[in-house]
Parts: sequence; structure tokens; C-alpha cells
Amino acid sequence: MEDGQVLHTSPYVTQIEKFADSLKQLSHTFLQMGEKKKAFTSEEIDGMFETVKEKVCQKCEKYSWCWGENFVHTYQMGYEILSAVDSYGNELNTETKRKLKQCCIMAPRFLRKMLEAFHDARQNMMWTNRMAQSREGCAIQMDTFADMIRMTAKELEDSLFIDDRLEKRLVAAMKKKGIRVLYTNFFMNREGKYEVHITARAMQDVNITLKEMVRTVSEVMGRRFVSDGIGAQTLGREYTTVICQEGPVFYTLQGVARIGKGGSQISGDNFMTLALQGGRQAVALCDGMGSGENACRESTLVIELLEELLEAGFPEKTAIQMINTTLVMGREEIHYSTIDMSVFDLYTGKCELIKAGASATFIRQKDQVEHLSSTSLPIGVLHQIEIDSVERQLASGDFVVMVTDGVMDALPVGEQDILLETIIQGTLLVNPKEMAQHVLEQVLNWTGKPPQDDMTVLAIGIWEN
Repeated sequence: MEDGQVLHTSPYVTQIEKFADSLKQLSHTFLQMGEKKKAFTSEEIDGMFETVKEKVCQKCEKYSWCWGENFVHTYQMGYEILSAVDSYGNELNTETKRKLKQCCIMAPRFLRKMLEAFHDARQNMMWTNRMAQSREGCAIQMDTFADMIRMTAKELEDSLFIDDRLEKRLVAAMKKKGIRVLYTNFFMNREGKYEVHITARAMQDVNITLKEMVRTVSEVMGRRFVSDGIGAQTLGREYTTVICQEGPVFYTLQGVARIGKGGSQISGDNFMTLALQGGRQAVALCDGMGSGENACRESTLVIELLEELLEAGFPEKTAIQMINTTLVMGREEIHYSTIDMSVFDLYTGKCELIKAGASATFIRQKDQVEHLSSTSLPIGVLHQIEIDSVERQLASGDFVVMVTDGVMDALPVGEQDILLETIIQGTLLVNPKEMAQHVLEQVLNWTGKPPQDDMTVLAIGIWEN
């Protein structure tokens, strides 16, 4: 922090903290509303017996004997039937059926009604557990969201500062350019990079380009700034907030090559690239279950949700966990998808590789290739998932190559990693699109037959500005 700069605590930060506390309390309440049931209560078992007694036994001539003097043995027989159903299903076992016929003159009907009562009670238990599972999922979502907004509030409080002298210089410089400044906000991120938010308008009926405005900010601040690229590219007579960020050191370019199963134009693999806050770039590859249109719909849904959450500012792992919970809660049948994501810090050159059930990723640095694999499960299977992540320092000219399972599975088992390493290391191509196409073609040439699964290769190169 330079002289004249004062850290600023915003009342909005305090309010956000209160929101987080409320969400934490709601999450705790959801978890206290009932756990999953693993066994029937004595009241539920009594209810099964009452159902059988009413529908079978009341009209039987031995009713008084069975539910009177012989009450204990009747109950014992009922418990044996329930235990046998648990172990053998509706068919029971021969010994239980023999014992029931010996002591009950209406054995077939008694058994049928007891089985119906048992299955009704088990269905109720399944629904109860499903509701408990949904509450648990909602609790996880709220708890995760509370942690996220609390972390955001802390980052906002730490990054926001006031510098009256800098603000006056900036306002004066803007006025000379014909720009009236309403107010400014200064931020400094954890890497020590500046971000300036300026709400301003043109003083005359002449539009001023954002490029000119950002150039003025750079001159005043003594650092190279760029616009965040969102919104109009000119400043008119209406007040507009312009976000100027300190320019990153690196930039990335991506190239993709893919083919559907059997050569189909429809692929179950999908990908995205997205500029994140703080000078970071996310590249994600998603492989839907199976192939064709259904897999395409699944991976498209995951990619769209991921993009929306990341744009809203959710941390990458939090976004993946929230999508997983949504998919598990949202339907009875299992539809899983893998997520492979590379997040590039364009200030430092560091890359975080995040995987949920995804295939191997390859990093080419100079004349060496490293492959990174994962043992985590895809999303959409379990409520809680393990998300693998590893960080690598990249330099200008390095490449990250991401592939789906279809590419790996096309190569001989046990030789997949070394063959892909050889293909990636052996090419002199530096255009990401050409590199991705080269890798895919080499794998297809190796197999010599149509693709047995959807295949996608995504190559990302990083260079200094």
C-alpha cells in the first residue's frame, strides 16, 4: 500500500457477512430436519401388523386365538416373514413358508398382505430418504454459497482502498479529455495488481472511446491498464461505469479438434473458454455419458451451468460441487459427466488443472512432456465428490493439451500415456488449432478404424504479451 492510501471498510461488506451467517443457519436447520432412515420403527412394524389383521385376520375363525392367547407367536411369525423378505425377497425361503402354513389357515393371503404392507412401508421410507437427501443437498449448496460470499466479502474488504490524491489527479486528467467523473473506486487484488472502477460521462455531445479513457488511466496511475471488454466501447452523455484492469503479462490461444463416434458430426464432448476476474482464463472440457445427442445434451447442460457460475464469481471447485449436487438431486437415474478444467493466471503464468473424473492432461514445456491423470469420480454420481487439482508454473511458449476418454481409449492399454506424450513432443507446430488437429489425426491413424467413442483434443498455448 502506497503513501496516502487508506483501507476502506464498506457497509456493504458487513451486510454480506450477515447474509452469509443467515445462510449458514439455514443450512444447519436443513440438516437438523431429519436424517436418512435405515430401519423401520416399532410403530411402522405395528402398522404393518394392523393392516394384515384388518384385511385378513378379522374374518378368520381363529382370530381370537392368534391375536389373543397366541399373540406372541403371531408377532414372532410376522417378524420372521419380514426378516425373510429382507434376505430372500418376495419368494421367502422354504422353512418360513412351511412354518406359516403350519400355524395359519389363511397362509397364502396372510403372506400376500404382509408383503404388500412391507413394500408400502419400504416405499414410504424411500421417499422419506429422498426428501432427506434433497434437504442434505440444499444444505450443502447453502453452506458452500455462504462460504463463497464470506470469502468474497473478505477479499473485497482487503482490496478496497481510498486515495484522495490519486482520485483528484485522475478526475483532473479526465476533465482535460472532456470526461466528467462522478466517482471512482480503487482496488488492489492479492497479487498486488490495480483495478479502477470509474463512473463517468462525456461532457460534450461527442463520444469518447474507452481506449482513450483507459490510456488516460494508465498515464495517471503509471501502470498499463486495459478495459475488461464488457459493455459499449464508447463513452456518451449517460453515466457509465468503466472497469480498468492492470494489463496481464501473458495471453492464451486455444485450438480444438474433435470427431463423434463412428465419424458422426454430433459429439457428446463440449468445451468452453472464459475470462475470469483477476486476470485469469478458464478452459474447460466436458465429456457426457455415452455418445451422440443424449451425451451432447448432458455435456452442454454442464458447460452452460459451469459458465454461468464462473461468470457470477463462484470459485472453480465450488462451481463444480454445486453442479454435481444439482445433477444428483435433480433426477432419479444417474447421468454422469466428466469435467476437465485448466485455469491460467495471466499475471504469473501459473496454471491450475482441476479434474472431476476427467482423462489425462499433457503439458509440453520446451522439449519435455508431462502427463497428469486423475482418480476422481465424474459429477452426477454421488452427493459429495473429490475434485483433484494440481498447479504448474508455465513459461512463454508452453502448451496444455486436454483430451477426452475417447482419445485415450483408442490407443493400446498400458501405452496410452507414452504414445500421446510422443505425439505431442514430436510436433513442431505452435498453432494451437493445428496442434490439436495433428494429435487427433495421429491417434486416428494409429487405430486405423472409425472412432469407437467421441474424441476431442483441446490445445492451449500461453505466450508473453
